[in-house]
Amino acid sequence: MPLSQKEKQLLQDQKSHEKVCIQKYQKNAQQTSDPKLKQLFQSYAQQEQQHLNTIESILNGQAPAMNQAAPSQPTQQSQPNQQNNTQAQSTMTPSATSQADAMLCQDMLMTEKYVSNAYNTAIFEFTDSNVRQALNHIQKEEQEHGEGIFNYMNNQGMYNVQ
Repeated sequence: MPLSQKEKQLLQDQKSHEKVCIQKYQKNAQQTSDPKLKQLFQSYAQQEQQHLNTIESILNGQAPAMNQAAPSQPTQQSQPNQQNNTQAQSTMTPSATSQADAMLCQDMLMTEKYVSNAYNTAIFEFTDSNVRQALNHIQKEEQEHGEGIFNYMNNQGMYNVQ
């Protein structure tokens, strides 16, 4: 599968982004005090490694084979009913520990927004529809990571939607 110079450069950029995501998720998983957040970050680090493997395969000229598995996080558990969520937010006083976790989450949420946007740009630059599908799949998972972090933050009273 021949790639143009522009396609190769876009993939190199995405490869770099994925490496940063892996490192940040692994580091943040070690720093968090909440076991649920630790598990979330570890899970996302593993998925980012899969993204990196896919990008490297494409760069090596191999046609992408995407695993269209289940979403990256359970959506039912991460979306409590609005009444309970509002009640929890109003009574919650953030501790120094939860503030540190909130900063880790904010950093990763910003990272996911950036990476998802970079995939959006790259998708439109590829001529091979299989590569476009693979990048689109990865972008969807990046968006699911952002949603999972947002839901965690919202559930913990760290992200108040008004």
